[in-house]
Amino acid sequence: MESDRQHALKTWTAQALGIPEPKLEPASADASFRRYFRTFAHERSYVLMDAPPPQEDCRPFVRIAALMHAAGVHAPEILAQDLQRGFLLLSDLGLKTYLEVLDEHNAEALFADAVEALILWQQATHPGTLPPYDRALLKRELMLFPDWYVGRHLQVRLSPGEQTVLNATFQLLEDSALAQPQVYVHRDYMPRNLMLSEPNPGVLDFQDAVEGPITYDLLSLFKDAFISWEEERVAGWCRGYWERARRTRLPVQDDYAEFQRALDWMGIQRHLKVIGIFARIRHRDGKPHYLEDTPRFLKYLWDTGRLYKEFTPLLELLDNIESRAAKKTVLA
Repeated sequence: MESDRQHALKTWTAQALGIPEPKLEPASADASFRRYFRTFAHERSYVLMDAPPPQEDCRPFVRIAALMHAAGVHAPEILAQDLQRGFLLLSDLGLKTYLEVLDEHNAEALFADAVEALILWQQATHPGTLPPYDRALLKRELMLFPDWYVGRHLQVRLSPGEQTVLNATFQLLEDSALAQPQVYVHRDYMPRNLMLSEPNPGVLDFQDAVEGPITYDLLSLFKDAFISWEEERVAGWCRGYWERARRTRLPVQDDYAEFQRALDWMGIQRHLKVIGIFARIRHRDGKPHYLEDTPRFLKYLWDTGRLYKEFTPLLELLDNIESRAAKKTVLA
C-alpha cells in the first residue's frame, strides 16, 4: 500500500514534470533514511530523492552539487526541489554503478576515469567553503568503533588500559589526518557511488563533503566496503594518482613514502569508522546486511596495521576483544 509520503512525492513529481500520473520505480538502496526512485517522462528518465526531514536535509546535496558542476565533475543536475519536504528531482546519471560492472578487464579504465574526476574535485578546493574535517569530527567518527562495534555489537567492555591504547591510537590517526594537505573530500568516494555514465563517472552521494585530508577519497576508492583488489594492483593505482596529482600541482607530499604512510594511516581511521557505522546501522537502524562486510575491514586493518610498529598495540587489542567476544558467544 502506498504511504502518505510516497503519495505526496508522486503528486509533487507530477507537478514538477507536468505529467498526470508518474510511475515511481525504486532506483537504489541507501544506508541512510534517503530513498531514490526513477521515473520516465518526455522520452527520458529522472531520479527522485526522498529525504524525509528531520532525519535528512537536502540543502547540503544541492549546494555541493553546484560545487561539483563548477569543478567539472559529472554530478546530477537539480531540476526541481522542495527542501521543506525533502524532495529533489534529479537528472539520471545511468543505470549501472561501478560496483555492478567492475571486473579484472575494465578496472584500469574505470578507475582512471574516477581518478581524473577526483583530481578535478580536489583542484577546485577553495579553503573555508566546506566544513572542516577537524579533530572533533575525526574523533566522533573513531568513537563509533568502541561505542557501536565493541560495546554494542560484541558486548565487550574495554578495560582502562585498553581504553588508553585506543585513545593513543586515535590521537596518532587524528594528528596524521590533520597534518595532511587539506582539499575537498567527497567522503564516500567508492564504486557504489560512481555511475557508469557519459562523461564518466557520474558521482553520487556527496552531501557529506568536507575539506580534509587529501588521501581520504583515494583510500575510499580502492579499499571499498564491497569489493577488494590485490595489494600490488592497489599500490600501482595509488602511485599513479600521486604522479598525476604532482603533475597537476595538487599539494600531495613530495616524497612518495610519506604519501603512502599518510594514505595507510588514513585507511586505519576510515576502517575503524566504517566498522562502527556498520554496527550502528545494524543495531540502531535494523539493517543487518552491512555488518556482513566487517571481516573485509578487519582484514584491511590487519594488513595495514602490521606495517607500522605504532599500531602493534591496536592489533593486540583487536585480537583480544575478538577472542573475548567469541568466548561470550560460545558460553551463550
